[in-house]
Amino acid sequence: MNNQTQRQIKLISQGMPATDGDGVKLTRIIGTPQLDMLDPFLLLDVFESDQPQDYIGGFPKHPHRGFETVSYLLAGNMRHKDSAGNEGVITPGGVQWMTAGKGIEHSEMPEQVEGLLKGFQLWVNLPSHAKMVEPGYQEFPPEQVAVETWPSGTSIRVISGTTAQGTVGPVKNHYVSPTYMDVQLKAGDVFEQSLPNTDNAFIYVISGTAAIDQSGEEVATAELAILTAGDYVRIRAQVDSRFLLVSGKPINEPVARGGPFVMNTKAEVLQAFADYQSGQF
Repeated sequence: MNNQTQRQIKLISQGMPATDGDGVKLTRIIGTPQLDMLDPFLLLDVFESDQPQDYIGGFPKHPHRGFETVSYLLAGNMRHKDSAGNEGVITPGGVQWMTAGKGIEHSEMPEQVEGLLKGFQLWVNLPSHAKMVEPGYQEFPPEQVAVETWPSGTSIRVISGTTAQGTVGPVKNHYVSPTYMDVQLKAGDVFEQSLPNTDNAFIYVISGTAAIDQSGEEVATAELAILTAGDYVRIRAQVDSRFLLVSGKPINEPVARGGPFVMNTKAEVLQAFADYQSGQF
């Protein structure tokens, strides 16, 4: 890639243990004192346990306004219901991209009483002009998520964005034009992906390691690496590895948070609480 800049590692974070919902144990990677946000990404939670007491309480009914929640499962099953009458089960390899917009109340509950539950929840901010849009869903079972398979056995599950070989993910989002890929890279293979130069981007290593090809700097299992600005990222696997690559266009607006509400001003957050308490969700 002549005259183009390769992204490097800017920061590595291991996140911190946390609980959410009804006592669900998780690791919070974005949304911590070390990494408050990575515009437009407000939060990234990783949950992984085969101990039912860590997840069985799930995430009972709760409201959201002003942003989007993205649920992606690697193992287990999660049932969601909401105040607009939507209901379904997310299964391994499936994704739900929910635009909370002006307000929705929903629950996410494990559809299992034992076994491994593993996945991610990402919060994506909305620009001010879209914070009060009608709520909406983009939900895709695993068979509707695009998968690119290389002869070597490497596979790329594309939720949004387009790979170098032209595989296109099903999620469409014009607010931040995200890239969201789950890459299973065989040892010795190299993954290269173009990204808009000014996008904020990160990789999260699910297993193995991910080495930035030019510098050789490695990201270990369960670490998140924020990438520098640049035109593309090039990652080499020393061993069979799996990682997420996520990027999005920064919104560059003030952020005011109040629990499940993310707006531009404190007054808008207080209005969200008032609207919820008066039954407007």
